[in-house]
Amino acid sequence: MKNVLILGSGGREHALAWKLSQSSQLEKLYIAPGNAGTEQYGENINLNHSNFEEIAEFCLQKQIEIIVVGPEAPLVDGIHDYFTNHDKYKNICVIGPKKEGAILEGSKDFSKAFMKRHNIPTAKYISVTKDNIEEGINFLAKLKPPYVLKADGLAAGKGVLILENLTEAVSELKNMLNGKFGNASSTVVIEEFLKGEEVSVFVVTDGTFYKILPEAKDYKRIGEGDTGLNTGGMGAVSPVPFASREFMDKVENQIIIPTIKGLKKEGIDYTGFIFFGLINVKKDPYVIEYNCRMGDPETEVVMLRLKSDLLELFDGIASGTLSERDVKIDARSSATIMLVSEGYPEAYEKGKIITGLDNVTDSIVFHAGTTKDSENNIITNGGRVLAVSSYGKNIESALANSYKSIEKINFEGKTYRKDIGRDVV
Repeated sequence: MKNVLILGSGGREHALAWKLSQSSQLEKLYIAPGNAGTEQYGENINLNHSNFEEIAEFCLQKQIEIIVVGPEAPLVDGIHDYFTNHDKYKNICVIGPKKEGAILEGSKDFSKAFMKRHNIPTAKYISVTKDNIEEGINFLAKLKPPYVLKADGLAAGKGVLILENLTEAVSELKNMLNGKFGNASSTVVIEEFLKGEEVSVFVVTDGTFYKILPEAKDYKRIGEGDTGLNTGGMGAVSPVPFASREFMDKVENQIIIPTIKGLKKEGIDYTGFIFFGLINVKKDPYVIEYNCRMGDPETEVVMLRLKSDLLELFDGIASGTLSERDVKIDARSSATIMLVSEGYPEAYEKGKIITGLDNVTDSIVFHAGTTKDSENNIITNGGRVLAVSSYGKNIESALANSYKSIEKINFEGKTYRKDIGRDVV
């Protein structure tokens, strides 16, 4: 029986808590800080994610054996290293890579160079700083529009610009190098634009062996028909119809295996999740990006379809026996629709009372940005508020279930996309 701590407060962490709570091996679950939904499955604890000592001491006090890191920032900042480097904490298993592995997400420049070194298919690119800006402008001029500019570092999901006009692309390149995204854009990766359909693939790994989880497709833009500003994600579906057996074989052989072997070859000790953001270009997979943790809202559909005991997989990482664990996948489809605050991803108001959650019977509602007020009402506490998630015999029926449940939930300014999954149905 194990005590587990999840770090994070979003829909991803709620979905992980929901899944872990089903394990017969779970003794006690803590979520830090969690939200109004996670307290159904464990105890919410107020811990500062950047105070590793406080987290580690809590783990010692509560006899935590496994800590699951939801967001990327603590991993990029080295939380895993902190545990490993202190004798009294080193036996606590951290699900998430050390700093040198988290750089796969933390630096676009590093990840592109890593892919090049290990012959992993990705778009042509150049990394630009103020020192070689002319080279960057010449590279842009040789590309066909649209032009893709990516801040090298973490920019809260906002560091990627896709521009149709060369003059605008050159101007934005200069803005980025001059601090548009702070230090994150002191190096900018310019990429060739790849046209195709996107898919997210996830593995859990102990650094040598890996298990592939269900794939998903998410929808980033705020507006219907994939228009408007980028968000943290407005919905997701799983499975992805074009991700056939043949396509997934290519993903495994051309991308997953070379990535795991490449990390090992470079002496990077990597345990936890790897998220492969892929694009299907004429039936061949290319890597758009790596993340060092699960995505959100993809976690909400992936956890629905994962039939295996998630804690058992984590225990496989902790004990070095991941290769002996099975991943079983539910044949049903799953779909999640994000309810967001009016105005998101720009300015929005918090503190709106949410009603109707008790009336939802055909979906699982994962809380993304919620808390409770002094009268114990569940209120909005973020841009993305709730992830309404459902099973169905196919994607169409899973979506229909989620949309039906959405009608029962209300809060002032409730906003959502009505076309999630329409392109794959």
